[in-house]
Amino acid sequence: HATALRAPPRTRAGGAVTDADAAVGPLRETVAVALEEDLGVLGDLTSQAIIPEAVLGTGRFVAREQGVLAGVQAVDEVFRQLDPDVTVTWRSQDGDSVAAGLELGRVFGRMRSILSGERTALNFLCHLSGAATLTRAFVQAAGGGVRVLDTRKTLPGLRALEKAAVRAGGGYNHRASLSDALLIKDNHLVRLGIEKSVQAASARSLAPSWARSVSAASTGTPPPCAACQRRRPTPCGDAASETAGRDALRHGEGKLVESGPAAT
Repeated sequence: HATALRAPPRTRAGGAVTDADAAVGPLRETVAVALEEDLGVLGDLTSQAIIPEAVLGTGRFVAREQGVLAGVQAVDEVFRQLDPDVTVTWRSQDGDSVAAGLELGRVFGRMRSILSGERTALNFLCHLSGAATLTRAFVQAAGGGVRVLDTRKTLPGLRALEKAAVRAGGGYNHRASLSDALLIKDNHLVRLGIEKSVQAASARSLAPSWARSVSAASTGTPPPCAACQRRRPTPCGDAASETAGRDALRHGEGKLVESGPAAT
């Protein structure tokens, strides 16, 4: 059967895990790699040289422009791995719309630890908030008539976090890996063509619903998916209004929008 879609986040209450959070395993691995990359063999030489070890300090996370917040979980994990005594508190959470100048949260602890982790933390926060902000733009352009889905066009090693950011922006997750569902695309058609490829897929028990979707296109009926290649959110919103009755509208730059109920 087709991949179950992951929904946008629920409201966070009391620090509970929400649908905007990434899986703990991939999150920890990704953060560990990022810290190792940035700290190198000897660590933060500058902070070690000029900041006494016992000095404490506070840092603020402030939005420089309007957008949608994502990446809170990654920031927490950065400082957890660097120094468990550092505390991070948030005034906003993943999925919240934020205005320029708004204080999002604070980090308190040893200045060495804060300075050593600030760039890695901000890299995650800025990148993931950007993904959430763009997703929200597509969601708003769609006007509620379609669902905005992501694709596998993610940065290597960041898929779990980027897909969480899509959910924070109000989008839904499509395939997380090639093993999630059978999906015939143009590159698969080189050998057999549409009809024979659909027949071959239909003969197997893997994802028959995807095979039926492609089969509709091969028989000359209106396709259930319409491409929205390299468009900005507003034109894609226009395209969404033109695809009434179709199951999905795909955005070629990493977004797939689907009308109707989630696939199961």
